[in-house]
Amino acid sequence: MTQETLLQTLRAEFGAAVTGPDPAAPRRLLLDVERARLPEIARRLIALGARYQVGVGSDDRARGLGFGLIHLFAFDKSGFTTAIRTSAPAETPEFPSITPDIPVAGWTEREYRDLLGFRFPGHPKPKKLILADDWPDGIYPLRKEVPYNLVPPAAEDVAYQLDEAPPGTTMVPVGPFHSSLHEPAHFAVYVDGETIKGCDYRGFMTHRGIEKLCQTQVSYNEIPFVAERICGICGSVHATAYAQSVEEAAGLAVPRRAEFIRVLMLELERIHSHLLWLGVAGHLIGFDTVFMHAWRVREPVMWLSERITGNRKTYGMVVLGGVRRDISPETAEDIRSVLKKVEAEVLGLKAAILKDSLIHKRTKGVGHMPKAEAERWSLVGPVARARSIDIDARRDHPYAAYNELSFDVPTADSCDVWGTVLVRLLEVFESVKIMRQVLDKMPAGPILAAPQEALPAFRHGLSMVEAPRGESVHYVITGEENRPERWRVRAPTYTNLQGVPRMLLDNQFADFPIIVGSIDPCYSCTDRAVVVERGTGRERVWDRAELTTLSRAGGK
Repeated sequence: MTQETLLQTLRAEFGAAVTGPDPAAPRRLLLDVERARLPEIARRLIALGARYQVGVGSDDRARGLGFGLIHLFAFDKSGFTTAIRTSAPAETPEFPSITPDIPVAGWTEREYRDLLGFRFPGHPKPKKLILADDWPDGIYPLRKEVPYNLVPPAAEDVAYQLDEAPPGTTMVPVGPFHSSLHEPAHFAVYVDGETIKGCDYRGFMTHRGIEKLCQTQVSYNEIPFVAERICGICGSVHATAYAQSVEEAAGLAVPRRAEFIRVLMLELERIHSHLLWLGVAGHLIGFDTVFMHAWRVREPVMWLSERITGNRKTYGMVVLGGVRRDISPETAEDIRSVLKKVEAEVLGLKAAILKDSLIHKRTKGVGHMPKAEAERWSLVGPVARARSIDIDARRDHPYAAYNELSFDVPTADSCDVWGTVLVRLLEVFESVKIMRQVLDKMPAGPILAAPQEALPAFRHGLSMVEAPRGESVHYVITGEENRPERWRVRAPTYTNLQGVPRMLLDNQFADFPIIVGSIDPCYSCTDRAVVVERGTGRERVWDRAELTTLSRAGGK
């Protein structure tokens, strides 16, 4: 499938209902479609081999365009993406639901029902997703007239209505706070004895309104430092994905050396994330020896991150047009030394795990989900690759310097938690291989492009970055006043969490922690700051002068 073939196919079948394309980028196709034909066009894209990614809703009333909705699809084997865009009048923001055909679109539509007041006739589960149970009706936070710091009064006697339990089952609540969950979320697990027969999820309890904040209060060049804080693990991922989306929209060329350094940081982040997950997975099945050894091996990686960037986690490396710090010859040798030691240690871990019968018993056949179902739910990352879905944005949609690097994409065919363990272990070695190539091939030159006075408004940019958990998607529509008109973030957990109820089905309740843990859920990056005073509970917003003073005080 090529872009030209796709265009010809859609125009032959749908005629004037498909117009465009908007010349967004060489590997991006942006098409305008008739609102009424949205479901059948989306269905046809899936039939042609596309994978659904996410939707982008926007309030365009100030420009006389009503409300906008974009659905993003990836043609992974062909190396390009397609966005289908439509709009609805300001008075009737209604779009036909595509969820009956594409179940993973369900959260996107529920999200914009909450945040923009859209209606989706035909949606099979039109329930709240993002907003708190006591959020007043009629206030839609992403609409332009709603201030970013609005705190509406709480309502009384309201509660989320859980899905109806299957006949003959009992509901076991897990969360919002539970020893097997590292962040707040609520799973209502329906069991028949010890066997799971269904599940309902209620999350978004740590939603921070980052998209709204950065569309109203934060400038282009400040957003990378906010993006780093979307996730406690994937700082470089989100900063790079945001920067690349703006750079694509604005036509900003990034120095090649900076792109190699971005790859270096992304792969360093992947190694520490996979080792962290391996330890947590061991802990969840009661095997703390794995936990202690994996985290022991991970610690030199964290020290290395601090030597390169000045910080173990929030690196502050990526900015629009490049990176902030270079890699000296001495640092390069330090990196090689750490990689050699980590590689040897992980080889030992791999050998121990492969022959351990306890790990096999707790992971093989657990969380089984056939490849066809995994494709239907658009799973991404190691969770998808453990189910024979051979996708990886680094290879399929190359960015930064990945087009010059050689690496394998490990997959497994067991379709269970064991496959996820194998894939993550093997990916550590691929990351080591990539980092060594980066050090060997990195060209000389600048690390930051000359800044532009002003970025062009209302241009579209899309970036996909392969996070340790899977593909992260950032979509930007550039705006005025030195900030985006719209910034949409879709973390990999947003997709993978929707497939968890299917993974849980017919498993034992005792396996719930490792099945949920196998996707390495990050609820806060899925939920996507106000300061709350301890003791009084009062909220306040710190101004720039206070934050500057605090940052220079060195934490004293």
